[in-house]
Amino acid sequence: MRSQLVSSVLRASARPTVARTVLPPVLRTRNYSEHAAETFESFTARYVEFFNQAEDIFEVQRGLNNCFAHDLVPAPSVVEAAVRASRRVNDFATAVRVFNGVKVKVENKKQYQEYVEELKGLREELGTFPSALVSSLVVILAVGITLEEELYPEWEK
Repeated sequence: MRSQLVSSVLRASARPTVARTVLPPVLRTRNYSEHAAETFESFTARYVEFFNQAEDIFEVQRGLNNCFAHDLVPAPSVVEAAVRASRRVNDFATAVRVFNGVKVKVENKKQYQEYVEELKGLREELGTFPSALVSSLVVILAVGITLEEELYPEWEK
């Protein structure tokens, strides 16, 4: 056994050594897709077009989810298209929730009031109101007395 070990070692040492070729390390590349930053105008045009073509409530709600997921407040034209789309597919609750989404996205009460004022004609035309006004209208119909606190609830944020 010992002789076999010695002969193996001697044979291995008698072989000529070949210089091992060192290959340069493989450069790693990042695999990602890069696209140009979307401008606010193209964002607005894309979502107005999307809501104008939405055919069912699933598409409208999916579009709202995607639109409000961005780190910006949608333009009034996008909000108008979304409200019209939700009323077109006969979903009053989603139309009201669009205003709730705007209320959450804006920075202060003044900005929300500007949206509500700008979309006043649309709200009157389609019969959609912000949820705060809807709840106060229910109180008015139930009690018959309108209090200032009911019409203008404290800003929740």
